[in-house]
Amino acid sequence: MLTSRTGKTRVLIVDDSSFMRMAIRSVLSKEPTFDIVGTAADGMEGVEKAIALKPDVITMDVEMPRMDGIAALRQIMAKAPTKVLMVSTLTNEGARATFEALDAGAIDYIPKNVTDSTEAQNIFREELLRKVREAGKSHFGRIAPPSPTRPAGVSPVAAPPTRPTVSRFTGKKINYVGIGASTGGPVALQEVLSRIPVNFPYGIIVGIHMPKAFTGPYADRLNAKCSMTIREAVDGDVLKPGLALIAPGGMHTTLVRQGTSVIVKTVPTSAYPQYVYIPSVDLMMSSMAEATNGSMLGVILTGMGNDGFKGMQLLKSKGGLTIAQDEATSTIYGMPKACVEGGVADEVLPLGQIGFEISKFMG
Repeated sequence: MLTSRTGKTRVLIVDDSSFMRMAIRSVLSKEPTFDIVGTAADGMEGVEKAIALKPDVITMDVEMPRMDGIAALRQIMAKAPTKVLMVSTLTNEGARATFEALDAGAIDYIPKNVTDSTEAQNIFREELLRKVREAGKSHFGRIAPPSPTRPAGVSPVAAPPTRPTVSRFTGKKINYVGIGASTGGPVALQEVLSRIPVNFPYGIIVGIHMPKAFTGPYADRLNAKCSMTIREAVDGDVLKPGLALIAPGGMHTTLVRQGTSVIVKTVPTSAYPQYVYIPSVDLMMSSMAEATNGSMLGVILTGMGNDGFKGMQLLKSKGGLTIAQDEATSTIYGMPKACVEGGVADEVLPLGQIGFEISKFMG
């Protein structure tokens, strides 16, 4: 939580562009709960100031001279663990670097649109404010998911061994799985899907709040790290065994019944202006609950806000089964908390157990 004696979130800005440093400072300075304690022009200076200034949150550019953002992040995690938000370009290269940073301990990322359009600038400003605000409130030193690809020494707390549990789903049947996530989701989802075997007999679809340029590279990354086939969904895809689809960014995804199949339909955001988060987990889960007549498992992982709650509520009303990630292992306990407090979570589980619990439906 907030560690400053003034009750403010202390922020360090690390970026080699003087324009970006000024732009980020200008946006954050207008928020009375933020205190800009310093700026740094490259990763090396960022590490030094992180150690000296002990900020609550760091905004970190990825590409910088002398020491890039990922190398700086790893040093900070080893020497002075701090909540770091990566400022990433909306490109394939920016996406790959962002996911590497999340693996190394970054809490989240802020998409940096390099265009001069007023709309792009407004989106960046709102994302920056929202994510720094949430980072200031979030857990740190959380239980990190076990991953063979995670660099040694960067996780502040090792994950405990997973203990077998008696499932309240024993004897229950499903035909599909829907998963929703946001902040902390990229790493959490990798942990969940890596526990599911290649011959899993039910189709899976995932809604995670990501920009359009990121969902394709993210799906490719998961596909390389998990035994299941994982790819970005396209309009007309069929949910089928052994396949996990990632809802594409920049639009909404709904599910419809066609004969005996459940089909992906992608729709522009303008069709559903009431949904703030894109892609909307509520819309995906609600349409999926209707298309499957409740014959599915809904899972809500770490994330800010309450997206997914209404979808899980509808799923429960149709007799579906639900899991929410617990508070101790959530980066941001917003989306799961809404489900738990709203009484729509059948099971509340630590991250390390969720993939195993899904796998139990194999019979």
